[in-house]
Amino acid sequence: MPPSPRIGSMVNAYTPGQGHLSPQDQALVARRTQALGPAYRLFYETPVHLVRGQGVWLYDAQGNPWLDCYNNVACVGHCHPRVVEALARQASTLATHTRYLHDGILDYAEKLLATFPAELAHVMFTCTGSEANDLAYRIARAATGGTGVIVTDNAYHGVTLATAQMSMSIGPAVAPGPEVFAIPAPTPANYPAGIAEGFAAAVRGACAAMREKGLRPAMLIVDTVFSSDGLWLDPPGFLALSAATIRAEGGLFLADEVQPGFARTGGSMWGFQRHGVVPDMVSLGKPMGNGYPVAGLVLRPEVITEFGAKARYFNTFGGNAVAAAVAMEVLRVIEDEGLMHHAAVTGAAFAEGLRKLAARHPETLGEVRGAGLFLAVEILEGGAPSAATAGRIVNGLRDRRVLISATGPEGHILKLRPPLPFSTANVDQFLSALAEVLAA
Repeated sequence: MPPSPRIGSMVNAYTPGQGHLSPQDQALVARRTQALGPAYRLFYETPVHLVRGQGVWLYDAQGNPWLDCYNNVACVGHCHPRVVEALARQASTLATHTRYLHDGILDYAEKLLATFPAELAHVMFTCTGSEANDLAYRIARAATGGTGVIVTDNAYHGVTLATAQMSMSIGPAVAPGPEVFAIPAPTPANYPAGIAEGFAAAVRGACAAMREKGLRPAMLIVDTVFSSDGLWLDPPGFLALSAATIRAEGGLFLADEVQPGFARTGGSMWGFQRHGVVPDMVSLGKPMGNGYPVAGLVLRPEVITEFGAKARYFNTFGGNAVAAAVAMEVLRVIEDEGLMHHAAVTGAAFAEGLRKLAARHPETLGEVRGAGLFLAVEILEGGAPSAATAGRIVNGLRDRRVLISATGPEGHILKLRPPLPFSTANVDQFLSALAEVLAA
């Protein structure tokens, strides 16, 4: 079954089938529908019932292992013992918010900021990436006096009202908002004369369109690997011109690092660093707490001046003592286990293996793109993009207990984003499973 229109372009979201489900899992699906309502979606035609995780593995109720090639949330691996211990230790000691003095949040803030360019010297804490992007928009409005936002045309930036209206991939029921201006993603097809110049020109054109409607620019927000648009990373450096363009137009540049951040791209800690640019604001989310809800916004001090003078910021759970302890341990594990270098080396092997497999199956596997342990593979049928074929591959891998998803505006691009400890042996297992699916 192909992905649902638009919703499926962000993730493979299916109406669950019942054919291979046990009676117990069929009952779970029925309970879920009754309790959670119609807006939720499950992965895969036959849903997966998971009960625990360890490293790059997830386990079902029967104890079968599933290779996780998708969840960047558990960036240092599911249930990493050091992270779990830090969570339990702090939760058993003190769990309170940022209106009291506490060493933990300051120790973490300083360590986190040390991974950024010196110009980015403040951090504000939230619980989710959606909240971080929402806060960034409030700050941008205060700093610029503008309200217009530029996004790419299949972006995903969150689930609050403001960020959902910036998220084209959610679907037409919400997005876009009247102050949101979508431009084509930075692909060679969209900008054949040059991605850097073409994308910057699109930013300039969006600002002109705003002014025609009596609006002023507030910010350009991009996921710095453009994952929901299909994972567009190259050439390195192309975003610098667009950042300069939005600033010349009076707006700010917000780098959404919820997906590419925390060493995933291998060569650097943050996706924007591939482009040699320092953003005005950087939003963080999912991998920051390895599954614990902690997120944040890193920003230049001058950007927050106007907002800070006129408004108070408080988030009951954002930056609480437990969140700080967990996030600190995640950062330490990334450093201590050399996961940035590991992502670069393993990701390169992964990309090479995918390209070799694509050479044997050119009718189905198209271009392979990636940086570190964030990869994408175009899926074709008859030489054209095929969401239906991508759906069959995703579900075929699921039947072999290998978990991935699909992305892109047409839902035809395999999205590979495993936990960072993913090994070359795990790469070989994935490639073998994919070869089996293609042969079938």
